[in-house]
Amino acid sequence: MNKTPRQLGYRFPAEWEPQAATWFSWPHNKETWPGKFDPIPGVFTGIVKTLAAYQHVNINVVDDAMAGDVRSRLLDAKVDPARFTLYTIPTNDSWCRDHGPAFVINPNSPEPLAVVDWGYNAWGGKYPPYDLDDIVPSRVAEQRRLPVFHPGIIMEGGAIDVNGEGCLLTSRSCLLNQNRNPALTQKEIEDYLAEYYNVDKVLWVDEGIAGDDTDGHIDDSARFVGPHTIAAVVEKNPADENNKILQKNLTALKGMTDAHGNHFRIIELPMPSPLFFNGQRLPASYANFLIANDVVLVPTFRDPNDITAIEILQRQFQDRAVLGIDCVDLAWGLGTLHCISQQEPKVSGGKNTIS
Repeated sequence: MNKTPRQLGYRFPAEWEPQAATWFSWPHNKETWPGKFDPIPGVFTGIVKTLAAYQHVNINVVDDAMAGDVRSRLLDAKVDPARFTLYTIPTNDSWCRDHGPAFVINPNSPEPLAVVDWGYNAWGGKYPPYDLDDIVPSRVAEQRRLPVFHPGIIMEGGAIDVNGEGCLLTSRSCLLNQNRNPALTQKEIEDYLAEYYNVDKVLWVDEGIAGDDTDGHIDDSARFVGPHTIAAVVEKNPADENNKILQKNLTALKGMTDAHGNHFRIIELPMPSPLFFNGQRLPASYANFLIANDVVLVPTFRDPNDITAIEILQRQFQDRAVLGIDCVDLAWGLGTLHCISQQEPKVSGGKNTIS
């Protein structure tokens, strides 16, 4: 499409706005969880079962054989077959937040739902091949008969978060990394964000958490939990490598203002104790929660702070159930709940019809 979403009146909704579905790409790449893949399909099954009690779930599968396996797993888990749809869309990996479709909406358009297909290079070319993941959004748009926008630059869903009222939060360590869009300046990247997510103000922190192979995705360090509130993870232990990083981010967040010049309310989330597997630090963070209709799923790590994090988020989402999901096994793939999911907003006009 020649015009941008902003020019056509589309916008990228906040995650707490009404949703039609949550999207996943079913896990199959054993190299993502080396030596620990066996429990992962069961973890995904449990997550889908929990979410399907609240809303529809769409799942990308690579072929008919995987479709049969996934369907059997979900039916054995007593998931209502009317609550999930399988799409035969081959993938390289399971990180749907980053390679999945970014849905934008315009209820006043003849096509109220559309897809933005950002370029995808597996976090700076770290994990080839990624050719199948790169075209997932366009494949979704094709199967759903939706308009699709192609910005032509690299962008991942976990790198940004929006408040639904004109602000987008991100990190310099990721979006300004030379392994993404080396020819673009910060101002040029902000212009792309404004045009394709339809935001007025881009808010920057410097870095992400230790162990994060995405170069600092914001969804592991700070998230909007309302139009005027940001939840930021903090590390109290001064000896931990996350301490200075997250304190610096916290200071920056406290100085930020929204599109109207008002300061945000900042709430602090704890960090779990450092989580390691085979000597490697994992990016375990309570900020990687997933918001859906009437529910928030929070990653837990068999840590004393699990309960504290759930209680803090429950106070922010009083109209939703806030549920903990054990993510110790999932985290060995270097991501948890938000990383594996992507929301599809609910719109008028019939374009959320399941095909």
